[in-house]
Amino acid sequence: MVTIDKQSSRPYYEQLVLGIKEDILHGILEPGDKIPSVREMAKELLMNPNTISKAYKILETEHVLVTVKGKGTFVKQAESGPRDLRRIHELQQQFNELIIEAKHLQVTEKEIKQWLREAEAKLGGKEA
Repeated sequence: MVTIDKQSSRPYYEQLVLGIKEDILHGILEPGDKIPSVREMAKELLMNPNTISKAYKILETEHVLVTVKGKGTFVKQAESGPRDLRRIHELQQQFNELIIEAKHLQVTEKEIKQWLREAEAKLGGKEA
């Protein structure tokens, strides 16, 4: 399941959000699966429950998780409706910023494409 790199400069809640999304992409978590409660996850990862709660709330806002009162938090069924264009635009802006940083560090286009291929392979070639 999810691991947190305590040495990373990335906030823990962001690592948890990405970790859960990655587990879903790899099929470790599937729609309908119950995930640990905030307290259980905090105990498992040795983290503050508020950090876990923040990550879960983000994932609920992004329609990745759903909480059913009295039953728990579950991986939400993928929706076949319209894509979230606002989030896609934000992602495109982040991608452009990464390209600027890469070019500033003299990373070649070939290297960037290789990184993309490696990331795709890591995710099993699935399109996200």
